[in-house]
Amino acid sequence: MTPTQDYIQKCRHLIEIVSKQEGLIKEAAQFFSQTILAGRMVHVFGSGHSRIMVEEMWPRYGSFPGFNPIVELSLTFHNLVVGANGQRQAMFLENTVGLAERILRNFDVTKQDTALIISSSGCNVVPIEMAEIFGSKGIRVVAIITREHAEKSKSKRADGKKLSDFADLVLDTGAPVGDAMVYINGLDTPVSPGSTVGGAMIINCIKAEVAKILSENGQPPRVLSAAAVVGEKRAIELFEGAYDEHAHRLARLYEKAGKP
Repeated sequence: MTPTQDYIQKCRHLIEIVSKQEGLIKEAAQFFSQTILAGRMVHVFGSGHSRIMVEEMWPRYGSFPGFNPIVELSLTFHNLVVGANGQRQAMFLENTVGLAERILRNFDVTKQDTALIISSSGCNVVPIEMAEIFGSKGIRVVAIITREHAEKSKSKRADGKKLSDFADLVLDTGAPVGDAMVYINGLDTPVSPGSTVGGAMIINCIKAEVAKILSENGQPPRVLSAAAVVGEKRAIELFEGAYDEHAHRLARLYEKAGKP
């Protein structure tokens, strides 16, 4: 078996694991749809490479307003690798106690909101504290983790608690311990991670289920769509309308921020 065949076979296994979670995916979609139908937003957060899942949810083609992508560059700006704004600093900061509270201090959240927190290990401090703070405010939290990896990993929190301890619902990317899935002869460490593949499937399954619920409730979403699919005029209308809707929803999160 070639490395490519091996990786693709492993990805087929991820598909099986995600498909077995359809009931949980639908439950998460119900949580998020209730928030969006109420005119509020689903807060989506991930540090490190989990940022990929945040941007997969919104904004991109085939996605729609209703999600608040919380992306902190200090935790996710990886392309410089070393030097100023390097990876070492980002990995240090994602385990800084109190940073989650400072991030969420910017927003006025309510019990109508929901949250989606992504962390493959479920063991870094900032995503765990994000979930903990949301939960303390009566906000339902959905977590995406890599279950096998999370179970074998040690929490960076002093009390040992993990992201799953503060989640109302937990979804699993299906990737193995350590994430990387392919072993090469002569190389003692595996390559080619799988959590991004599993995570992206979960994100887009949730997205599709939410779109169905919103449409059934008379509020079909404004979906960012390519001109090649809907025509140039319609594509522009959808982009402008979707971005305006996002701005209006986001404005509600700032309106009463800091007020008792």
